[in-house]
Amino acid sequence: MRTADFHYDLPEERIAQHPVEPRDSSRLLDTRTMSDGVFRDLPGVLRRGDLLVANRTRVRRARLIGEKVETGGKVEALLLTPLGDGRWEALVRPSRRLRVGVRLRFGDLTGEIVAGPDEGRAVLAFEGDVEEAAERTGQMPLPPYIHETLDEAERYQTVYSDKVGSAAAPTAGLHFTPGLIAALSAAGIEMTFVDLEVGLDTFRPIASEIVEDHTMHTETIDVPASTVAAIDEARAGGGRVVAVGTTVVRSLETAAYGGVLEPFSGPTDLFITPGYRFRAVDLLITNYHAPGTSLLVLLAAFMGESWRTAYQTALERGYRFLSFGDAMLTERS
Repeated sequence: MRTADFHYDLPEERIAQHPVEPRDSSRLLDTRTMSDGVFRDLPGVLRRGDLLVANRTRVRRARLIGEKVETGGKVEALLLTPLGDGRWEALVRPSRRLRVGVRLRFGDLTGEIVAGPDEGRAVLAFEGDVEEAAERTGQMPLPPYIHETLDEAERYQTVYSDKVGSAAAPTAGLHFTPGLIAALSAAGIEMTFVDLEVGLDTFRPIASEIVEDHTMHTETIDVPASTVAAIDEARAGGGRVVAVGTTVVRSLETAAYGGVLEPFSGPTDLFITPGYRFRAVDLLITNYHAPGTSLLVLLAAFMGESWRTAYQTALERGYRFLSFGDAMLTERS
């Protein structure tokens, strides 16, 4: 498959720069009927006995602004992955002025470059509690296509977020409110959770001309036994598994890759492309993804060629796209 087959024209003005308020007032396109709705309508769109599965990861305030210890020159580091022993993989800039041995200071947190930078990525060895310092002084790492300042950092977290670990939000979950979750429960639609630590590579366009030549990034997931039990119970009662976002799809399909859904904790580099046989997910709630990304390829695998009609319809009807945009509900083809 050619990567060009997963491109579409996305006008700049259709990329949402800020979230709507309240969260559940975002629009929802039900692609099964191409009907327009509002996200808070979800209890009436789904069926009693359906089970929502959401990613409860919390975004790390990973953007650190600081200086070089020796010269005072301004630097920025975006924390990506903890490597143990105080070492972190990070995106640093200006990378052309950084090298191994350079010491950096971010407030009262200091570190040294011990590897790289290579295409902006470096390994930093820190002194002190990185997580505590990031939560206290770090900034929220919004996607590069968001050009406006976010007034409230918590707006880039889901209301059910729990464990800190992601470099980006699982954005399909941003539409939920405590009131909506309660209304879903009252309608017999429960929610269970997985954890997938979203990496920044999830936003990167596929660079290769052929989709199959793309190397999928690795992310850490946890599908607990309680979630597997909830899914088994829902299925036994005739309910459907509704994934809240592509991160949930990758998590559940990894856990079910052997043919049976089982608890799983560890890394995944599962790249879902058209032709993939889905084992764990029946319906998908997702935002509108950027052209030429692995997220859009996953969507095409899930709903087939009708993704083009859905996206064209959303553009014609004025839906907002990408992380702070509106949502769609689709079923497995």
